[in-house]
Amino acid sequence: MIEEFLMAIRSIRERKARSTLTVLGIAVGIAAIVALMSVGYGMEEAITGELTEYADVISVFPAKITPGSYVELGSFTDRDVKDLQRIAGVKEISTMTFDSAEVEYRNENVPIFIIGGETEKLASIYVEPVGLKEGRWLRENDYKACVIGDRVANDYFDEVIHVNDKLEINGEKFIVLGVFEKGGMLYANDVDPHIFLTMRAAKEVLQTDEISYIMVRVYDIDEVEEIAEEIKEAINDNHGLDDFANAMTVGSILEQLGTVFNIIRGVLVGIAAIALIVASIGIMNTMLMAVMERTHEIGVMKAIGAKSSEVLSLFLIESSMVSLVGGVVGCVLGAVAAKVISLGASTALGIEFDVVVKPGVMVGGMAVAMIVGVLSGFYPAHKASKMSPVEAVRYE
Repeated sequence: MIEEFLMAIRSIRERKARSTLTVLGIAVGIAAIVALMSVGYGMEEAITGELTEYADVISVFPAKITPGSYVELGSFTDRDVKDLQRIAGVKEISTMTFDSAEVEYRNENVPIFIIGGETEKLASIYVEPVGLKEGRWLRENDYKACVIGDRVANDYFDEVIHVNDKLEINGEKFIVLGVFEKGGMLYANDVDPHIFLTMRAAKEVLQTDEISYIMVRVYDIDEVEEIAEEIKEAINDNHGLDDFANAMTVGSILEQLGTVFNIIRGVLVGIAAIALIVASIGIMNTMLMAVMERTHEIGVMKAIGAKSSEVLSLFLIESSMVSLVGGVVGCVLGAVAAKVISLGASTALGIEFDVVVKPGVMVGGMAVAMIVGVLSGFYPAHKASKMSPVEAVRYE
């Protein structure tokens, strides 16, 4: 076996250019798998880490929510809120109202989503995790004032909106007290495109007394799923429907996210696998050419007593070594590429997350490279092992 190993190394060295190209083919496929998996795990851990801070929160919507759809069924009532306050284990309740409104800034009109609620509780939901880059947050007596998301300030109008600028919301004038930082991965859609008002101002400007959303905090995280079921049952009884309320916990959100990320990873790995298929064809082509070039050598080996199994082992070792080197190079390149992707996402999209390069992914990448090498090299190796010594020696 040692002799076959040394002969394989010699063969690879003698064909440096061809071996290098074959190694690169494998490396690209493995790098794609490692990079995409590492980026996926990094994003998943970043979202999971942020969500677990809200493990005691239950988000209650008057809607039927299914994958890919949100069907609003109405609004909550004061009776719903009072009934939730009576449930054992409930620590506090926050209510919000929201709807789209026509917003005018310097003669430009844009429909923007307005969110109103109790200012202290809105602060704990949005301001604490995201932060303000300009101005200050709302107080309950800030009646004709608002705080705006980053996208509202910078993207929706031709001119950038700053603190102390004035907007018209459904014809009512409001002064801008603060501007949010970019929402990042978790809060981009919750903060960036919205305008925040006090509950009193929102109800007046939106001309509604409806409660659009209820946030419930519990004392004991271990009871959050049980309390969520009690919340749904209480509200559904009030409205005479089996599915009027949807109570979402961090656990249920993480479960859905886990399924989504598994699907995304599967698709991305499938795409990367195409590169490995191309690389495997390259390995087979390289090994077939090596067999053809060394036909005379194979004949001499068999003529002096080499067994077919030894010839088979020689070429399998050679293809495996090329693939293993490609796997190692691919893992290193994949880890570097993943870091570059995360930095690019941070710069271009404002999404910050740490790449998670799991040892299992690296080991798996090298194992896949080895398997590809063995499978791709088996046919050429088998062909070499079955050669007739007499015919092989005569081959020029």
